[in-house]
Amino acid sequence: MRPLHLSSLLAGSIVLLGATPNVARQMCKPGLSVTEARISEARNMQRTWTATVNADASHCSTTSGQFEIEFTRLKESAPDMQFTERFTWVQGQMKISLDVWWDEWVENYRVARVGPCSCRN
Repeated sequence: MRPLHLSSLLAGSIVLLGATPNVARQMCKPGLSVTEARISEARNMQRTWTATVNADASHCSTTSGQFEIEFTRLKESAPDMQFTERFTWVQGQMKISLDVWWDEWVENYRVARVGPCSCRN
């Protein structure tokens, strides 16, 4: 039984050592900042929340990726609601938008999660 235990340990070590280069790949995240957020007047029973997002991905090897914004929505006839929307960032400056009903308002928003990217060498 003891030789079987040693061979299992040796086999497990080889698997771990073989996987190390892939596991060791360094991951980064782009810096995101939201500016110039506003909400439109109601048109056709809807409003549009828009914002400018600046993405600094200079240390990433990719030029786009996923991120999420968490919103707090106010509604005249319902409780406040928190929800998350997924967007795609691109290097530089971009516009994002979210449609809500005419009786809703975006009270708060924050970048909740930014997907990692591979670091530039």
